[in-house]
Order: sequence, then structure tokens, then C-alpha cells
Amino acid sequence: MVPSQIKVAIADDHKIFRKGVILSLRPYTNIKFVMEADNGEDLLEKLPESLPDVVLCDLKMPVKDGIDTTKLITKRFPQIRVIILTMYEDERFVGHLMDCGAAGYLLKSTEPAEIKRAIMDVMRTGFYLNPFVNKVLIKKNYSKQKFNPNLSSEIVISEREKEVLTLVCMEFTAAEISAKMDISPRTVEAIKDRLMERFGVKNSVGLVFYAMKNQLID
Repeated sequence: MVPSQIKVAIADDHKIFRKGVILSLRPYTNIKFVMEADNGEDLLEKLPESLPDVVLCDLKMPVKDGIDTTKLITKRFPQIRVIILTMYEDERFVGHLMDCGAAGYLLKSTEPAEIKRAIMDVMRTGFYLNPFVNKVLIKKNYSKQKFNPNLSSEIVISEREKEVLTLVCMEFTAAEISAKMDISPRTVEAIKDRLMERFGVKNSVGLVFYAMKNQLID
């Protein structure tokens, strides 16, 4: 369930950019910035006190960059969603960052309305896939990244698992999937956990990538 007010932190070594993002999102009263950081290490030190729901994180920062920071956040604070907000329009970064646990990848040229939509989506479904990320999927760049599935070459899933997987890829929440399939939210989460373990991925983003890469959904 998305809270009435979403707590957001931003990490970027350019103060003017940080302030600009905060100012641009001020009209959205359901988004509240609770913390700013100059770099990844500064962010990690402040997280236990502020505990934001979402972190907007730059890639290239001094002391600790966005890649290492994302890995540590998802390990230490799995409830926090990380959205990469960067100037790097390099498709090689996208799959790698998603594999590290990022919930979304946005360019710094992104309009405030899309940043707001990304924040809302990662809170609702756990990930945000914009046209830029989708382009990477279509070109199958992600298949070139390191991937360690825990299954044989033949991928077999049940009809129920396929239905859950399809709805996850359509960005439905566990509660919404539960209502559509007439099963409990706990059963939905159990199926998702089973698929993640089988496919060797860590989150819903990984499920989406894996399903598309291996054409598991229609």
C-alpha cells in the first residue's frame, strides 16, 4: 500500500541539481524530501535516521559511487527503493544497475512529472520501466550481463505461476493480483518468491527482465 506521503532522499554531488529536483517536485504534496547527501557514503550514514521510502541516486559521485551505494542500500535496507537519476545514457548501465537492486533508471533530463510517476510506481509495484529501459530490453542488452539462473536450460512453469508472472510484468501489485486470481496475497508472494529463487533473481525487476528475456509470457 502506498503511504499518503512518500519520504524521499536524494544523493548527488551537485547541490544546485539536488535543489532543482526538490523544487521541481514541490507541487506534488504527497512527496516529501527528508534528506540530501553529497555522495554515497554520506547517504548511507544518514539513512538509518531518515529512513526514506525512495532514494534518488546519482551514478558518478565522489567517495562512493551510485553502483556500490545501490548494492549496499538493497542489502542493508531492502525496504528502500532506489531510483538511479543520472546523466549517463549508456544502455550497459541499465541492466547492471537493475541487477544490483535498483528499482528504476532515469536520465537527468527527465521531466518532473515522470520522476513523480517513477516514485509512485516503485512504491506501488517495486519497479519502474520507462521507454529507455524498455529499449534496452528490446535490444536484449541485458542478456549480455552476468546472469546466474538456478535451473536447467528448459524452463517450465505452471499455469498459475505464468499468470502471476504475467501480472507482475503488467505492474500489478500483490494485492491486485490476489483479487484478480482469487488467491491470497500471501500465496501471490510465495509464488513470486519461488520464481525468484528458481530464476536466480532478487526482486520483481529481475522477474520482469528474466520473463522477457526468456519469452515466458505471451
